[in-house]
Formats: sequence, structure tokens, C-alpha cells
Amino acid sequence: MVNLILFGPPGSGKGTQAALLVEKYKLVHISTGDLFRFEMGNDTPLGQQAKAYIAKGELVPDEITIGMLRNKVHKHPDAEGFIFDGFPRTIPQAEALEQLMAEEGTDIHALLALQVDDAEIIGRIRLRGETSGRSDDNDEKIIQHRIDIYKNETTPVFDFFAREGKSQRIDGVGTVADIFERLSQKIDAITNKQLANGG
Repeated sequence: MVNLILFGPPGSGKGTQAALLVEKYKLVHISTGDLFRFEMGNDTPLGQQAKAYIAKGELVPDEITIGMLRNKVHKHPDAEGFIFDGFPRTIPQAEALEQLMAEEGTDIHALLALQVDDAEIIGRIRLRGETSGRSDDNDEKIIQHRIDIYKNETTPVFDFFAREGKSQRIDGVGTVADIFERLSQKIDAITNKQLANGG
């Protein structure tokens, strides 16, 4: 089993890479955005709680998000592993995720962060903006703001897992195939190490 956190700034191609990794390694993809849409769309107890906070303009507490993650993990008892997409965003979320994995008798094995410089990201998103129809894809100030938020949020989480020797930076520039190959090499090294250690 291999459990990964995948980080990448807006426009880094993280979604594309996540889909390829899910296919190759038979991982279950967990995106908090998808979880919220599912739980709220199906009016589950957790979805109802989330809606109540959102209706008041408040942030949904971490315990509700973790509850949604737990439900998703429990639905896949035979999974080869999980890939957490853009989560956790804070240290308390990182600690809660580690606790959830420990409850399941496993662990987070690596945080993989795609590295793309700001100029490249802005260029990519503006190019996407020519066809996406999203006005925020054409405004450089908004794009830069989204990049800054990403850095401010993810840096502490990257550092948290780095202290455990689990954070790795991956060059996110090149073709989709190039980047996928870099990610695959890292993941193969992790799985080989697990096998060598008898786990």
C-alpha cells in the first residue's frame, strides 16, 4: 500500500498527473472538493453539517472534513493506496490525516510537490484562459494571488512532512509524460523501500 499527498500550484497539471497515478498504481483519488460535493449533494449527516457552516459564511471545521475522508477510506478497504489531492492544507489537518491513517494501520508515505515557477504558471493559466471562459484565468493579479495563497498554505505542510523525511519536490516543467515519469520514479522508490523493509 502506498499513500500519497500530491501538491501543485494552480496550473501545475496536478489534476492530470493525479489521474495518471490513480490509473498506474490503482490508487483511490481523494479530493476534498469532490468529497464535499458528494456529501452535500447526497444530504448525508456530514453534508448537512457542512451546509450549516457554509450557510453562515463560516469555514467547515476540520473534524467534519476528516469525517468525510474517513467515510471515503472505509468505502475502499481493498485499495492499493490513496492519493490525497491538495489536502491537508494546515498543520492540524496534517496531524488529523496521520491519525486517520494510523487508525487504518497504515501511514502517509510521501508528499510530492510539483515545482513550477510563477512566470510559467501565469503563462499556462493565461493560455488556458483563452479557451476556458474563466475571467480569473486572464487576470494576472488574480492568478498571482492564487499562487501566493497556495504557497502560504502549503509551505508549513510541506515542512511538517519534511521533518519526517517524507516531502519531495518534483520538477513540474516539461511534457505530461516527463513529469509523470519523474513522479513514477519517486513512487517506485518508495514502494521498493517498503518491500525491502518487509511492508
